[in-house]
Amino acid sequence: MPLQRRLPKRGFSNPFRKEYNVLNVEDLNRFESNAEVDFLALKEKGLIRKQKDGVKLLANGQMNHPLVIKVQKASKAAREKVEAAGGRIEII
Repeated sequence: MPLQRRLPKRGFSNPFRKEYNVLNVEDLNRFESNAEVDFLALKEKGLIRKQKDGVKLLANGQMNHPLVIKVQKASKAAREKVEAAGGRIEII
């Protein structure tokens, strides 16, 4: 019997799955105050290596100064932290 028929087939792999680069709020402290943060700026700073389906901002850490952040997704807690620091998030 061929090998592909002998091996068990388990699980499911969704071909339409979206995969995002994860970025924490504390990583944004590398940027200057009132700077615009987009994919190219994140890549220049070395925070993102590969281009996936987008960038998702998570709320780990604190923000020290206001920024304009352009990402595809952001958690609710991350939005609150950015707005509390005086910045804003633009969903692309």
